[in-house]
Amino acid sequence: MAFRRRSFLDGHHQFVTEMSELNELYQEVILDHNKNPRNFREIENADKHADGNNPLCGDKIKVYAMVDGDVVTDVAFTGSGCAISKASASIMTQTLKGKTVEEAESIFNEFHKMVTGELDVETDDHNLGKLRIFAGVLEFPARVKCASLSWHTINAALHGEEEISTE
Repeated sequence: MAFRRRSFLDGHHQFVTEMSELNELYQEVILDHNKNPRNFREIENADKHADGNNPLCGDKIKVYAMVDGDVVTDVAFTGSGCAISKASASIMTQTLKGKTVEEAESIFNEFHKMVTGELDVETDDHNLGKLRIFAGVLEFPARVKCASLSWHTINAALHGEEEISTE
């Protein structure tokens, strides 16, 4: 005789359970990318670069990009910052490699809308993929700037600006 597992959770409790699982995943990913950041290096002779500063938290990063035609062929970062800032920069570099400048700008806009509450990853159409784990940052307004610093910095670099501040 086979038994089927039944959920006795109503809609609210199911949502709370899913949010707890998302928060757990968020913490794991943040810790992993903070401890072992991807593309944490300088790109010598980078086509594009910019410095980013978040004076509120003390995050300081520099992003580097190589652009061939309209495609971001390589992207990396250096600097120091809190776990959220470093993890966001790390995931950003993985996400943008191989994208066109236009796609990178579109992802930047969606990411910014998500962390500022203008885009709901559960109900709105988006192309954020695993970046959606940063949706919870919205609940901590001081951390929005930490999560978005690298994104503002790469956006500035791709538009020829060399410095950006969250202030």
